[in-house]
Amino acid sequence: MAVEIVYETHATTTDNEAGIATGWLPGRLSELGRLQAAELGERRRAGGFAAVFTSDLHRAVETARIAFPNGRPPIHQDIRLRECNYGDLNGTSVSRIAAQRARRIDEPFPGGQSYRQVLAATDVFLHDLATRWDGGRIPVIAHSANRWALDCLLTGASMKELVEAPPAWRPGWHYVLPAGWTPSTR
Repeated sequence: MAVEIVYETHATTTDNEAGIATGWLPGRLSELGRLQAAELGERRRAGGFAAVFTSDLHRAVETARIAFPNGRPPIHQDIRLRECNYGDLNGTSVSRIAAQRARRIDEPFPGGQSYRQVLAATDVFLHDLATRWDGGRIPVIAHSANRWALDCLLTGASMKELVEAPPAWRPGWHYVLPAGWTPSTR
């Protein structure tokens, strides 16, 4: 069997609206973000989900709690679903991070991590998901770097192409995680 993953990025934050790349800082949803999180819940309410997995960063947890109130389905926070750690550049401008993305695929941000490290963490997360939730349908709420990692790992996309020209946001992505997934970080 396989695991069906319904991927959603966290809702809009006050940092997003200000052009700030939050990175490993907690972040807070804006008024628009809270509305988006509620809409996510409405859109996904009848999804037949076994559980929700979310980054442990506040903006993703806040999105999950608004979208899926009362712990139904149960919400699991996972550190491996964190955004890329921009290190010394957490909280700097989005344009400053965007200008460095291609260089940071393998070379970590100063005091932070590389996109390849995010890919490795996501890969191990997928192994655990395949092992523990085989046959389930699981929403994952996290960040753009994790979505790029899923695209690389599950569809064969190029990390270089993704960081150079990130795909436009949309309300959800669907992935199929094959049964018996073995971490294979590229």
